[in-house]
Amino acid sequence: MEGARSDGLTHPLRPGVIAAIVALALDQASKLWLLFVFDIGHRGAVKLTPFFDLVLAWNVGISFGWFQNDSPTAQIVLMLVKAVAVIVLAIWMARSRTPIATIALGLIIGGAVGNAIDRFAYGAVVDFALFHVQIGGKPFNWYVFNLADVAIVAGVAALLYDSLLGVPAAKAP
Repeated sequence: MEGARSDGLTHPLRPGVIAAIVALALDQASKLWLLFVFDIGHRGAVKLTPFFDLVLAWNVGISFGWFQNDSPTAQIVLMLVKAVAVIVLAIWMARSRTPIATIALGLIIGGAVGNAIDRFAYGAVVDFALFHVQIGGKPFNWYVFNLADVAIVAGVAALLYDSLLGVPAAKAP
């Protein structure tokens, strides 16, 4: 039966896997380019617009720079926690019932793996994007982030959308 086939081209996980690979590839390509081609480490902050700069920040903590600790033990613990999280997310993705949830989980997995690669390769996550505004002469800066963080936030937002506003599951008879 041709329609019952579940190969690599029609598998329901395919969009999630593609989302993870694309998120990971864009994240790592942007970081490698900024570090080794653009050489942001030597350029310092580069103002692109009145509200957006490229800066180099090494994040040894977790999201938003929380729990800053660059000890080898702390880095190993963070890597183990991240590995467990990616496994749990992959299981969740395998059980997801909507394309939005599958893609969202793929984005989160791709972003998590991208930041884990940094932590393994450099001992810290490479962050580079800084949004800022000035209101009444007082500067307000957002946290410095990267494309992996964007993928994670987009994935979480899509999961929230899917769980709160998405199509409700069909009721069993």
